[in-house]
Formats: sequence, structure tokens, C-alpha cells
Amino acid sequence: MNTKQRVLLFLYSNPNIVGSSLGILGLILFFTGIIGQFWLLIVVGLYGIGVLATPRSPAYDLRLRSQLTADEIREELENLVRSIRRQVSKEILAKVESIKGSILEILPYIVDVGSSDYNVYTIRQTALEYLPETLENYLNLPKAFRTLHPVKDGKTAKQLLAGQLDLLDQQMKEIAQDFYRNDTQRLMAHGRFLEQKFSKTDLWFGDDA
Repeated sequence: MNTKQRVLLFLYSNPNIVGSSLGILGLILFFTGIIGQFWLLIVVGLYGIGVLATPRSPAYDLRLRSQLTADEIREELENLVRSIRRQVSKEILAKVESIKGSILEILPYIVDVGSSDYNVYTIRQTALEYLPETLENYLNLPKAFRTLHPVKDGKTAKQLLAGQLDLLDQQMKEIAQDFYRNDTQRLMAHGRFLEQKFSKTDLWFGDDA
């Protein structure tokens, strides 16, 4: 993340919004004649108080443990859904529930979820890495930023997240079908595709962000 992107995130953060609101209040007091001398210091001071006194949004850590049994993966996914239920829209939550459903549908048929078998690896990576990290990166953005600021291809973070979850949902449904058919070649293709799409350090910012 470059300096420009960090500045954008700060501008949309709660401390800056509250500080700016207090600063505007100071300007209103000045223009209405309630304060005169030292008005600039008062406005700057009000902004600073707002920035320093307003708690920052909590950082979300949704990463799951890498070594889990099938039952533990099921429990972790249920906890993941519960933890985001009040933080995302019903549309986003429904997509996450659908992805979770596809994963849970396959789990009973996997003898060893810790297996190095590529077919199992793809499913495990989706459950333990791709899904939680995508949600974590989204939730750690300021709320206003998620829905208002275009970050890539003219789309907001919320729109990008919806697209990523749709892609992950579609892939998981196809993976389930191919897993039952034991179609290793197609499962490997799904795995390479998902790795290319989700193993990135920055999913939210385009070059012009």
C-alpha cells in the first residue's frame, strides 16, 4: 500500500470524519461571530481533539488455523459467519453462507483434510485462506471507504468483494461436482485459477487509487 492509499484510508476513517465535523463546527462559530480572535487555533484544536479522541475501528483477524480436522474446519467456518453477520450486508452474508455450504458439503467425503493431495489442498485453501483473508481485508477498510470510493476499475470495495465472493462461490460449486467425479485435472485447474485470483497482496487498489 502506497502513501496515497494510506492517506485515502485516513480521510475515510472515523477519527478524520469526527475531527473534520468538529473543525467545521469551529468555522461556523467563527462565521457567526461567536469566536473571533484565535479562531484558526480553535478550529485546528477542535479537529485535533476529534482525531485523537475518536477510537479507530477495530482490526479484524479472520485467519483460521492451518492444521484442522474436518470437524474443526466446520466449527471455524460457523464462527467466521457469526463474526461477520452484523458487519456485512445481507447480500454479502448470503454469498459467504453459500460458499460455506459448498465446503461443508465436501468435508464428510475427505478422509484426511491435512493430506498433501492437490484436490484436498484446493478445498482446504479456500476454507482456511482465500475466504477468510478476502473478508478480513475488506472489513479492515473504513466503512465509508468500502461503499463510496472507487478503488479499481471504477468499482468500490463492496462491489469488488461481491464479485470475488461470486467467483469463489461458483468455483466451489464446480469443485464439489468435480470432486465427486474424481476429476483431478479439472480440480487442479480450479486450484491454479483460485491461487492466481486470491493469492495477491492487494485486492482492493488499482494503479490509479
